[in-house]
Amino acid sequence: MTDTVLMDRVDRFINMLNQARDLGLTVADATQDQLTLCLPYSEKIIGYPETRVIHGGAITTLMDTASGSIMVCALEEFELCPTLDLRVDYMRPAEPGLPVYARAEIRKLTRNIVFTRCEAFQDDGEIVATCVGTFMRLGKDATPKSFRDLILGADQ
Repeated sequence: MTDTVLMDRVDRFINMLNQARDLGLTVADATQDQLTLCLPYSEKIIGYPETRVIHGGAITTLMDTASGSIMVCALEEFELCPTLDLRVDYMRPAEPGLPVYARAEIRKLTRNIVFTRCEAFQDDGEIVATCVGTFMRLGKDATPKSFRDLILGADQ
C-alpha cells in the first residue's frame, strides 16, 4: 500500500474524531511503520495567556491520536483500537507560534494489545514530550462495517 493511500486513510479516520477535527490535526507523513500528525498553533490551544504556551492537554490529545491512528497504517485489516493506557512525559514547553508534530510507531503488536511509542516535537527537532501507549485490539468483526468502509474508502 502506498504512503498516499495510508495518508488518505488516516486523514479520514482523524476527521471522524471530534477532538482531532477541533484541534485541526493533519497528517504530515504516513508509512506502514510510522505516522506523523501535525497540531497547528492557534489561539484556542493556548494554556497560559502570559507566555502563549500550548496547553498540555492539546499535546496529549495529539500524541494519543497519533498513537491510536498508527493502527490504520500498520494493521492488515482495519479495526478500532481504543486507548487503555497512555503515559506522557513532558520535556519542555512547546515554542509559542509554531506547530507541534507527533511521530508514532508500534513497539509491539499482539493478538489483543498494541504497544506504541510517540514523540512530540517542533521544527527545531527538540522533543516537547514523549509517550508510551497501550491499545486494545477489538478485532475486525467488532468494528462496524459502515465505519470501516468510511475509513478505507475506495481503496479497499
